[in-house]
Order: sequence, then structure tokens, then C-alpha cells
Amino acid sequence: MEDGSVKQGGGCLKLLGVTLAILLAIALMLGAGFWFIGDTIKRQFQGPTPETVAQASLQGLREQNRLSAFAAKFVAVVTSKQSQLGLTAQKTMIMPGSVRYEVDLSKLGQDDVTWDAANKRLTIKLPAVEATDPAVDLNAIRQYDNGGILLSVTNVGGKLDEANRKAGQQELLNQARSGPYMRMARDATRRAIERSFTMPLKAAGIDGSVEVLFPDELNRPSEQWDVSRRPEDVINNKW
Repeated sequence: MEDGSVKQGGGCLKLLGVTLAILLAIALMLGAGFWFIGDTIKRQFQGPTPETVAQASLQGLREQNRLSAFAAKFVAVVTSKQSQLGLTAQKTMIMPGSVRYEVDLSKLGQDDVTWDAANKRLTIKLPAVEATDPAVDLNAIRQYDNGGILLSVTNVGGKLDEANRKAGQQELLNQARSGPYMRMARDATRRAIERSFTMPLKAAGIDGSVEVLFPDELNRPSEQWDVSRRPEDVINNKW
């Protein structure tokens, strides 16, 4: 009788252990399921992340291929001369034209758009701004010559016109590439790109700033002079 009681008690303990293991497994499965559901709901209510918004904005920009945020008008005045048979012919051309400034957005990659979570800052690295070939206003071109005999009896006039057209287009491009106009083009492009990323971030309820950098701005020195020391001591690393 005693042996039978012991065996019966051992069987009950074993059955109880199996039951507890099954209940524990069920509890773990239910916990994992609730966690997954809760995490999914949490992500849905939190909305998009800054990275998601930035990548969507980037895709929209790349589909534009090229962005032109600035244009300017210029006037080139050029003069060409040619001498033959001891005579000299001269023609002057006044050539108005306009130049657009563009950025090739197709060159933008995912690595060019980064989110700094610590500072809440989105940084976009843009390709360089390029000045397009001048669009010459043909109806506004004016030409003047010295009325010499050489222009009347030879084809020098046509050659001078061709030389002036080439020189005029180059002069328009030189003016467009000058420092002040390139700075204005970069500033206009920077503002356009900043708006393209700032507005979607705000719409998604994300608080952050947008920084746009051009290639020559990527390696700007971040160190500052120690104004409490003399410049020569800073250079020589002396106190």
C-alpha cells in the first residue's frame, strides 16, 4: 500500500510539471503576440520617422532630374578686327542673353541625406551649381562696324560676325560664373532644397532643422581660434 501511494504521488508531480510547462509556453506565446500587436500599433500611431520622410523627399527631388532655382540676364559687348591688303575692318556686337543655374539632382544618393538624431538636424549634400549655356536674345542683338572698304569688297564681315558671336557667348558665360552671381545662385538653390525637406518634416510633426551643403563646404574647419591667446602662440602651440 505504501509503494502504491508513492508511485501515485510521483505521477501527479510529473503531470503537474508538464501542465506548468504547457501553461508557461502558452503564456510566452501570448506575450509575444501582444508585444507584436502593441509594437505595430505604436509604430502606426507614432507616424513616419525622419529618415522615412527624408528618403521620400529625396526620391521626389531625384525625379525632377535637374533643379533650376535662379536665373540672371547679362549683356556682352565684344569687338573683332581683321586686316587684309593693308586695310582693317572692325565690328562690334552687343549681345543680351540669360543664364540659368542648375543642380543635377540625379546625382543625389541616399548617403547624401543624413539625419543627426542628437542635434535633430537633417543634412543634404548637394552637387555643385552649374551655369547653363547662355540663351541669347537674337532679336535684341545690335551690331556696329567702321564702314571700311574691306567690309564692302570681301567676306570679312561674316567672319567678324561669327567671331563676335562666339566671343559674346563666352563673355556671357564668364559673367554668369562670376562670384556674386554664383553666390546668389547657391543661396537660391539652398533655400529651395531646404523648403523641399523642411515642409514634409513639419507636416509629419517632426521638429528639426535642415542644413544644405555644397561640395566645397563639406570640409569646412570646425575648430575655432582661442581668443584668449595671441595668434602666434596658437600657431606655435604655446601658452
